[in-house]
Amino acid sequence: MPLRLRPVPELATGPFRGSRALAAGLLTRNELHGPGWERVLWDVYVAAGTTVTHDVRAQAAHLLLPSAVVSGRSAAWLWGVDVDGPDGALRGHPVEVTVPPGDGRQVRGLHIRRRALHPDHIGCVPWMRDVPALWPVHAALELAADPARGHTESVVVLDQFVESAPVTLAQLRAAGALWSGRGCRGLRAALADADGLAGSPPETVLRLAMRAAGLPDPVAQHRLRKPSGQTVKTLDFAWPHLRFAVEYDGSTHVSTSTRPEQRFRLPKDRRVLNEVQELGWQLFYVTAPDPHDMRGLVERIAAALAARASALGVPMH
Repeated sequence: MPLRLRPVPELATGPFRGSRALAAGLLTRNELHGPGWERVLWDVYVAAGTTVTHDVRAQAAHLLLPSAVVSGRSAAWLWGVDVDGPDGALRGHPVEVTVPPGDGRQVRGLHIRRRALHPDHIGCVPWMRDVPALWPVHAALELAADPARGHTESVVVLDQFVESAPVTLAQLRAAGALWSGRGCRGLRAALADADGLAGSPPETVLRLAMRAAGLPDPVAQHRLRKPSGQTVKTLDFAWPHLRFAVEYDGSTHVSTSTRPEQRFRLPKDRRVLNEVQELGWQLFYVTAPDPHDMRGLVERIAAALAARASALGVPMH
């Protein structure tokens, strides 16, 4: 005879400890292991049909290890920064937590670090007030200081935090100046190269590649205005003395999209492009495939800059 499912309102709002539900008489053992509930971690369950996001798994980790602090990439995720890219790969990644040095437990589904954390480095994401996590400043510095990351990747992480999390570049640099231990030299180099203005990781990568090639530093997020003061467009990278800009276009400019907001984007962008050209500016668009050949892309930008400088009769630098 199939097991009849019965609602248990006390357990329907989020993760819960199975052992506590049994002790309180809310569920029988057969019910807990039946089709009405799904295990997230050892002894932590949610109602069947719950979308088990990384946030839910972080809550489950806190239930199982109350002394744990969400850290690393998981802390970044909670603060709105996906360091694994736009595909949301972190959803399937173990939750990263830090526990006190004496805690020797191992839990499948958790990546556990053991070290003492300063109490001032620990807070809570507003919508998950019961789950301790590294404050965004310290989560960003921890990730950027990881020696396994290259310089460019560390700068990308810092720019991502400034773009998406409640933290400023000034706060990161102030805290980074006090950072000591593993990775501190690389962290300070990354902080020096971060500008916190990139709208996406590829923009940071392109900016660093242009600098490494010896191109003059552009003005990031330059607001191009009409003589009246009205903003025409915010340009990703601009060289105002050349009236030349590089725009990271991606692959969103399509007229066949089924999304209404995308269907009308191309005509709007064409109108803006006309206004930019009327102001005497030249735009160089970086499309989605271009970063796969970063060296070739930077060479083409350098050639376009040189040609523009020659046409205007002004120095490129």
